[in-house]
Amino acid sequence: MPDRFIINGGKKLEGEISVSRAKNSALPILAASLLTADPVQIKNLPRIEDVARMKELMADLGANIAINKNAATISADRLKKTNLNYSIADRFRASIVLSGPLLARFGSVSFPHPGGCTLGKRPINFFIDGFRALGAKVETRGKLFSVTVKKLKGTKFVFPKSSVTGAETLMMAATLAQGKTILRNAAQEPEVENLAGVLNKMGAKIKGAGTSTIEINGVDSLAGTTWEPTPDRIEAGTFILLAAASKSCLKIKNCNPSHIEVLLEYLDRAGVNLEVGRDYVIVKPSKNLLAQDIVTREYPGFATDLQAPWTVFTTQTRGLSMVHETIYDGRLFYTDTLNQMGADIIMADPHRVIVKGPTPLFGKKIASPDIRAGMALLIAALVARGQTIMENIYQIDRGYERIDERLKAIGADMRRVEN
Repeated sequence: MPDRFIINGGKKLEGEISVSRAKNSALPILAASLLTADPVQIKNLPRIEDVARMKELMADLGANIAINKNAATISADRLKKTNLNYSIADRFRASIVLSGPLLARFGSVSFPHPGGCTLGKRPINFFIDGFRALGAKVETRGKLFSVTVKKLKGTKFVFPKSSVTGAETLMMAATLAQGKTILRNAAQEPEVENLAGVLNKMGAKIKGAGTSTIEINGVDSLAGTTWEPTPDRIEAGTFILLAAASKSCLKIKNCNPSHIEVLLEYLDRAGVNLEVGRDYVIVKPSKNLLAQDIVTREYPGFATDLQAPWTVFTTQTRGLSMVHETIYDGRLFYTDTLNQMGADIIMADPHRVIVKGPTPLFGKKIASPDIRAGMALLIAALVARGQTIMENIYQIDRGYERIDERLKAIGADMRRVEN
């Protein structure tokens, strides 16, 4: 039997909890280390399953990865192949970001359709079309995509729809291309800007990261450096919503509140008592919380990865609220589990639900469907009366470092039952 959590809910949380570095920042920075033969040191890597899988996949390629506590030094001077191991890459979506550095440096890469969360159809046409625009040849061989090129050449590429991993992958590929590459309608997330920071420190020439237009002037080679991922804005927002939903007093520290301004604005409108500092947010118990409608958008809009924790929060607010998910298909199915726990949620269509609150939640045997919905259901279990047994917690471990230990430190009554 896989690991599971046993949670006795209804406890008030108190104290301080520190935000880890972002999974979605760490993974592309790890990939960027393959762009050079020099050592690259990455500090403060989150100890989560997706980072472990990325290191495993890079080691399979031949990269030497030396670990010292939460730091990793990667030496990619003796890679033995450029085809991503199917059994590893199929387990997490971010594996595809390795394709850009491998193609740019070695002229070839093969990879499967990336796996990970079950969030409906998540196309990779941005990657394929982008590689072709840069001059590469793309072939499909069974379940694998094979991409080859003598030398990538600068181009202008317009993303039909904003894609974080798409922008990161093509930006890395373009660093070693001949000439200038312009990426338009590019994702503006802080993780993209942080990746550009490490690439520029390695010797790349990138302007505009963090805006919708990114310009990359290709260089002949990149050098090693030291860098660290940006704080995890999704984890910060999740902890804030946990405190608000459980009516707890909690300080969320080592975060960047400017990355979650839209969330903080909606919480303020809902009546949550917040104190926002330069690198912390304090949530104080609030009464008479009011329902608010939200629509998920690409950054700097309301983050889709905070949609599920927000929905749990709205079960504790007064009135009707609509949650409109515009980024992914199939990302609201977890609300059926919330209804089984006592929530009053109506699915209007696959992209919209209406939440009526406040409703008490009750413990139940549940399972984590994916990283973000899994964490949201964990919040629900902590708010609920009685005991919850939560299975498939591997999904939560993919994105949240030692989450049970950290929550227990602020008063959560929960334990991990290991296989």
